Amino acid sequence: MGTGSGGGGRGWRPSLVTWAAAACVLIGTGLLSYTPAASWLHQYSQSRLIESYNQQLLAESAANRGEVPSPDEALGAARRYNEQLQFGALVEANTHVPTGAGDETGSEYWSLLNGPAEIMSRIRIPDVDVDLPVYHGTADLTLLRGAGHLRGTSLPVGGASSHAVITAHRGLAEASMFTDLDRVEVGDRFTLETFGEVLVYEVQQTQVVAPEDSQALRAQEGRDLVTLVTCTPLGINSHRILVTGERILPTPEEDRAAALKSSELPRFPWWALLSIGTVLATIGFVWRAGYRDARPAE
Repeated sequence: MGTGSGGGGRGWRPSLVTWAAAACVLIGTGLLSYTPAASWLHQYSQSRLIESYNQQLLAESAANRGEVPSPDEALGAARRYNEQLQFGALVEANTHVPTGAGDETGSEYWSLLNGPAEIMSRIRIPDVDVDLPVYHGTADLTLLRGAGHLRGTSLPVGGASSHAVITAHRGLAEASMFTDLDRVEVGDRFTLETFGEVLVYEVQQTQVVAPEDSQALRAQEGRDLVTLVTCTPLGINSHRILVTGERILPTPEEDRAAALKSSELPRFPWWALLSIGTVLATIGFVWRAGYRDARPAE
């Protein structure tokens, strides 16, 4: 008489080694995907915010309800502020950002260029995929939202003998911001959009300086300058990257045409396809390995 087979052992039962290998792959994929995913989501959030800002600015200006000043009024007040400002700026040691030291007597900094969502301007650096709102001041909470304008320096409206300073974080896990500012080269361009005014700057100088060296942040007679500032090296923040641009006049027509348009960021997340592919491949591996592991011993 024959004996029973005991059920044949053909069920799906992945071994402990299979589960461990799959877990390692999935955890590794998650860790590697976190930074690009967080940065992509931050860029998406910033692009929606900028689009909302543009739409509100246009709508409020057209309606002339007085909830925000008209572009001419806002820009005029900002230029008067710049004329009164006795420029000064200091990049203090052991701090993440520079601090202003200008004389603002007779001016109300926080009320100037106070647009929708408290945004004063927009900065775009196409060569390194930067498109950020610019807010008043450089407080920690401000710099988690976007770029900050250094109080005590010229407001970002251009003009002879003006020098605006804009700063942003570098190396945040959840946002790229000015992380790639070290890749900007002399001859590259960046653009400020302030209450509909388009200001295009060509990079004249890039340098790394000690925190106490603020000479490069001073206004220069007759020149229209903007300096972008962030910390370096990543994670140490002992020095500052300074990228200084001088305004191009007349403003290039293609830049005027791009004013108040939606952000081109974030770009398509190719990294997500790789992550999804890895997850699907891991699932397929566990599925097949489970049947192989469940085969009865010969």
